Amino acid sequence: MTKEEKKVIVAKFGADEKDTGSAAVQVALLTKRISELTAHIKANHGDATASRALMALVGKRKKLLSYLAKNDNEAYLKLIAELGLRK
Repeated sequence: MTKEEKKVIVAKFGADEKDTGSAAVQVALLTKRISELTAHIKANHGDATASRALMALVGKRKKLLSYLAKNDNEAYLKLIAELGLRK
């Protein structure tokens, strides 16, 4: 993921361009990394390290999504709709 792609994601999901710490921005960035890593694993089936890293990213995203669902359910529903994630 390039810096420009990160800036676009932060601008779209954050309150401003420096809001990189909010849960919504973190989930969006993780989702982008997960999709890139998934494509890599499909091309390189034997890459066990990448598979382990993918599981770690998915777990981190799941924790952030559960936090967001507890504390701001409206933002959670909007975020999963925009990112195309399942509940």
